[in-house]
Amino acid sequence: MSFTQNIEILFCPLIGTGLFNPTIMLYTHTDGYAILNKEVIRSNSLIKVVIIEDNKYMREGWETFIDYDPGLCVIGSFGSCEEAFTSSEFKKAEVVIMDIGLPGMSGIEGVQHVRNSFPTMHVIMATVFDDDENIFNAIKAGAVGYLMKKVTPDEMVAAVKDAFSGGSPITPNIARKILKTLHAPEIKEEEKLSERELEILKELATGKSYAAIGKSIFLSVDGVRHHIRNIYQKLEVHSRSEAVSKGIARKLIDPGKD
Repeated sequence: MSFTQNIEILFCPLIGTGLFNPTIMLYTHTDGYAILNKEVIRSNSLIKVVIIEDNKYMREGWETFIDYDPGLCVIGSFGSCEEAFTSSEFKKAEVVIMDIGLPGMSGIEGVQHVRNSFPTMHVIMATVFDDDENIFNAIKAGAVGYLMKKVTPDEMVAAVKDAFSGGSPITPNIARKILKTLHAPEIKEEEKLSERELEILKELATGKSYAAIGKSIFLSVDGVRHHIRNIYQKLEVHSRSEAVSKGIARKLIDPGKD
């Protein structure tokens, strides 16, 4: 006899009222009738979700509308990876929604921990970061999905179900970034800049003179000129501004970083 065939609803009288209270009971041949905990029934039949987000209001908002869906159940909500990973509830999770910018262990490190310790869990990153570095680091670490926090409640719920079913929910503009990177033409080996050339290209982006660049990297002005000629040839440009612009476009340099 199956589990569902053993469940019965008994209408127990409420003393002194003349009313009856429907009670879910489980009958077994060995133990007879026992009252079933409704929360146990619910959590065992739904997709179990854990949320790791340090913003309390956002965390509570996600918990409310995810738990409201009849197919999902939030079994844990935490403000950090450390808090989540020490909880006995976490190991029961099937889908984890995780921020990247967390206090202590970052979301990227958290995904790696989940992949190593709980390989059957599905992790969705939900973050404000849409830069290539965070996107690819998260996916490389083991995230199955990447969402921007501005997604609607319906989109978040659909993403959880999609991840659980083996899909990879990704916000459209993030998917476009990934495809754009995959479509980028492969650079031939002879066209790749050497470490020294990359170093000089980065210095060119700061606007330094050849003499200042040479002093900064301990190279003669003639040596700097030689490397710059090679940079221009490999990038197929004819000026400093073109070289810097192409270097940024190819993500060879990031002028925003030191």
